[in-house]
Amino acid sequence: MKTNNKKVNKTTTVNGTMAVTKSELEMDYVQFLPDNPSVGQVEAFRGRGLGQLLNNGSFEFTRTKRLRRKPEYQGYYASLSFCADGFDRVTFVVPNELRSKLPTILRKGIYRIILHLIKKGFAK
Repeated sequence: MKTNNKKVNKTTTVNGTMAVTKSELEMDYVQFLPDNPSVGQVEAFRGRGLGQLLNNGSFEFTRTKRLRRKPEYQGYYASLSFCADGFDRVTFVVPNELRSKLPTILRKGIYRIILHLIKKGFAK
């Protein structure tokens, strides 16, 4: 059986008033207050996105996905990620109780990341 993975776009029009709170430097808060509020009129969501308020009062919001990548290398306390924003990240996560061993953990973690990069052909 073949499944259909097409997304369904649903548009809902809501009339209301928009309240915009501004400070001297920037717009701090935008709130939409519907004329006839009712539960279930639209689906609630929370997410990242780009909001645009035009001079004529039109407002639009487009959700954007957070670009996450799985680590290229994952060790005990260190990971290496090549990220979509153009930066490479080395991350260490060490429990507080191992703080006294932190210099050794950092040294070993970086050494293993360097070996991984050499193996993959990124370094000589």
